[in-house]
Amino acid sequence: MFTLAEVASLSDIQPTYRILKPWWDVFMDYLAVVMLMVAIFAGTMQLTKDQVVCLPVLQSTVNSKVQPDTSGKADFATVEPTTGQGEEASVRTVSFESAPTVTSDIFLSGATTSQYKSTESGQELKKEQKDSSGRKTNLDFQQYVFINQMCYHLALPWYSKYFPYLVLIHTIILIVSSNFWFKYPKTCSKIEHFVSILGKCFESPWTTKALSETACEDSEENKQRLTGAQSLPKYVSTSSDEGSPSASTPMITKSGFKFSADKPMIEIPSVTILDKKDGEQAKALFEKVRKFRAHVEDSDLIYKLYVGQTVIKTVKFIFILCYTANFVNTISFEHICNPKVEHLIGYTQFECTHNMAYMLKKLLISYISLICVYGFICLYTLFWLVRIPLKEYSFEKVREESSFSDIPDVKNDFAFLLHMVDQYDQLYSKRFGVFLSEVSENKLRGISLNHEWTYEKLRQHVSRNAQDKQELHLFMLSGVPDAVFDLTDLDVLKLELIPEAKITAKISQMTNLQELHLYHCPAKVEQTAFSFLRDHLRCLHVKFTDVAEIPAWVYLLKTLRELYLIGNLNSENNKMIGLESLRELRHLKILHVKSNLTKIPPNITDVAPHLTKLVIHNDGTKLVVLNSLKKMTNVAELELQNCELERIPHAIFSLSNLQELDLKSNSIRTIEEIISFQHLKRLTCLKLWHNKIVSIPSSITHIKNLESLYLSNNKLETLPAAVFSLQKLRCLDVSFNSIAVIPVEIGLLQNLQHFHITGNKVDVLPKQLFKCVKLRTLSLGQNCITSIPDKVSQLLQLTYLELKGNCLDRLPVTLGQCQLLRKSGLVVEDHLFDALPSEVKEVLNQDTSIPFANGI
Repeated sequence: MFTLAEVASLSDIQPTYRILKPWWDVFMDYLAVVMLMVAIFAGTMQLTKDQVVCLPVLQSTVNSKVQPDTSGKADFATVEPTTGQGEEASVRTVSFESAPTVTSDIFLSGATTSQYKSTESGQELKKEQKDSSGRKTNLDFQQYVFINQMCYHLALPWYSKYFPYLVLIHTIILIVSSNFWFKYPKTCSKIEHFVSILGKCFESPWTTKALSETACEDSEENKQRLTGAQSLPKYVSTSSDEGSPSASTPMITKSGFKFSADKPMIEIPSVTILDKKDGEQAKALFEKVRKFRAHVEDSDLIYKLYVGQTVIKTVKFIFILCYTANFVNTISFEHICNPKVEHLIGYTQFECTHNMAYMLKKLLISYISLICVYGFICLYTLFWLVRIPLKEYSFEKVREESSFSDIPDVKNDFAFLLHMVDQYDQLYSKRFGVFLSEVSENKLRGISLNHEWTYEKLRQHVSRNAQDKQELHLFMLSGVPDAVFDLTDLDVLKLELIPEAKITAKISQMTNLQELHLYHCPAKVEQTAFSFLRDHLRCLHVKFTDVAEIPAWVYLLKTLRELYLIGNLNSENNKMIGLESLRELRHLKILHVKSNLTKIPPNITDVAPHLTKLVIHNDGTKLVVLNSLKKMTNVAELELQNCELERIPHAIFSLSNLQELDLKSNSIRTIEEIISFQHLKRLTCLKLWHNKIVSIPSSITHIKNLESLYLSNNKLETLPAAVFSLQKLRCLDVSFNSIAVIPVEIGLLQNLQHFHITGNKVDVLPKQLFKCVKLRTLSLGQNCITSIPDKVSQLLQLTYLELKGNCLDRLPVTLGQCQLLRKSGLVVEDHLFDALPSEVKEVLNQDTSIPFANGI
């Protein structure tokens, strides 16, 4: 046998699941336990005390072979002795009332002996019948045991015999049906995860803090709550289960809120403290809730399973009630038994009594009563399941009572689980809703962020950039720490990959801030902050993947001078960019666009009257339409890089104020149109590097004001004499071409200060090169030069000389006469430098500050 505790454990579930057990499920579990007790009690009684007692029914009619007593006052039996081997005798007793005629072969051993025995037996029977008050059946004990067992199985209704086992089986089925959704693998994991998250959310200090701050925000509501001394918890826990509570942190026990008998009051300091550990746990909970919601909201398996098991219990109740009610009247104390064993007993009918009949009947009635109550609860459960849409859950009440108006409604299994929790305690759902709110999550991130990024830590990350400005770069944070706005001396602020960046009014303290970088950071600004940025910001960099990442307030910065846009702005999306708003940027001077345009957006011409520099980096996409450039007459610097241009665009020749043109990294093969540059009287710098130019036309002489010419990384083989007629040329870069000879006309460039011919095929340096006495930079590396003339000493202003990668076997001693040249500016193999005389090396190793000072 098994104990009651073992049976009761079948209906036991994990304590954590109790929050998903509404009152009707709990009540049905208790009813199931009581039904188990009924089954066990009935079964125990049946196994230990259940029995049937039977007696034969004596009939008044007798067999014709048996003669009754002539007096008729008493019944008597005749005994016919039989003898067999071993002189053993058997007696066959026949009743006059009920026993049938018994025929058997009688073997007589002697007449005298038989007659004597018969006469003696008859006299003894008559004597016993006269002394007895009842009727004698002449059945021995074994025959009574046999007939009792036969009649127990034949005469008793089957329900009387199997009632305890049926009750046990039905109860176990009901118990399994009630808790199957907790055991089914596909629902069990979801329920375990939900209960785990729900418990952590309920006990999280962040939940208490968020709800407490919400209560403090509405002063009118707060006053109403303070009027009831018994309606508001005074102390709330702000510590996690794992962490130890601080001395200043009030606690809340598991049994519920603590109430104080004093006048209730909200202690603001107690709810604004959130240590780092609690903050990290709360952030992890937000992530778990987000993933769990996405996982559970996709299906309604839990809901269907719960409805299914409720329907099964209801059908089971109807079935049990229908067939059980018919057997109440079949349980009786007296039963008539016809075992059909006359050949063994001698009787055909017996009257039996069942000693457990009255007890079983009472237990059956009790069981029917319990089943009826159980069934009515099942019907109520079905009514509850269809009364309201349980696959939808609204946090409307929570939104009304708190400041978290963004708490979303949920559906499917997530909604059903929350409905079940509400039947246990609605406070669970209310506290759980805090972790569904993005506003709540952002507040938590802000608190954790400010706790981690203090003023001292931010000050350590401040550095000086190439322009000697104080710069702070924040990367992949959850927001902008408040302490950033206390760095009042900051010049440059870079915010990268901060999706929830918010610029508050405190930015008005940063009076030195003039440059702002927003890299994949759609920052939001308050009105006061926008007013400050509109009046003080001078340079803005915006890097984005999608056009929507560009903040709308960018196009309203009236005092902005430089704007850098880096992202996808192809022609198909130009209408979505919102560049028409650029007309508000009335002080914009520099516009830098790094994108994949096929044409220049016509809206850029809105800033044409005051734009002085336009840079377009096109990342390899061919720029086809350039007609809008004609309207940008005030542009002084134009860069069209990596635009797959094959010729110099004619629209450029209309830019009369153009001073610098950069067509780097295109596919230009010929520059015959260069003659048209004669109309650009102010053009001083021409950069045609990283193209496919084969030759330089002689018409380049018409660009008389040209001061810098960059033709590096092309396919030039010669330098025409026309290049050296540009008397104002100060910088000439023809590096990484295939030039073999430096023309002697180079000596005509008396104003040349920088000459770069690295990576060519030059083997001899003309003496006329050293007539360019103003040279400061001379790059001759990676050529085939075998010797350096001694006339290099004429370059008194030379500060940088590159000779590495040639075929030199020695350096001229006259290098020491180049007053401004030092070892740091001499790029040459070490063995060549070591071969110089010691006095020359000593001069080259001198401190550079003294000669430079003298030269200046």
